[in-house]
Amino acid sequence: MGQEFSSKILGGAGRQEPPVLRTARLTLRAPVMADFPTYAAFLAGPRSGGVGGPLDTKGAWAYFTSDVALWALQGLGALMMERDGVLVGSISLNAGPLFPETEIGWMVYDGHEGQGYAPEAAAVVRDWALGPRGLSTLVSYVGRDNGPSRRVAEKLGAVIDSQAVSMGPETLVYRHRRPA
Repeated sequence: MGQEFSSKILGGAGRQEPPVLRTARLTLRAPVMADFPTYAAFLAGPRSGGVGGPLDTKGAWAYFTSDVALWALQGLGALMMERDGVLVGSISLNAGPLFPETEIGWMVYDGHEGQGYAPEAAAVVRDWALGPRGLSTLVSYVGRDNGPSRRVAEKLGAVIDSQAVSMGPETLVYRHRRPA
């Protein structure tokens, strides 16, 4: 799988413009306003339980603006997964007071699940985060009963870290390894 990394430092310790990352099938790019209706529709649906949903429009807006603002504040945030001009999901690097460690998380929007987009995108973002971005560690917080997300983490080679601080008793912490 080919990868292409592109980013620009804006200044300050964590500040960084969102990168544009590419895989054989996907372009991972910064969120834009036109993405919000699809993002909000996913968060309003039943499959959003693993990421704190379902959420109303106000809650989805809080998530969306946080995903965008994190790039300016901490040099990480969300990237939208796009295939042939169609938004198929999002992947994000999350940090701050809500997360014990920097987390990589994914959402695959309705109608696009089961096509391998989450592990494909997550592998490239993980490699960028632990490589050019310079993070020293990365985890995924996954609900014990969220089989699809557990399988994505395991496909990426992440292992359960029972010593890591969890986000709750029903959440497993998967530790990602630095790319070879």
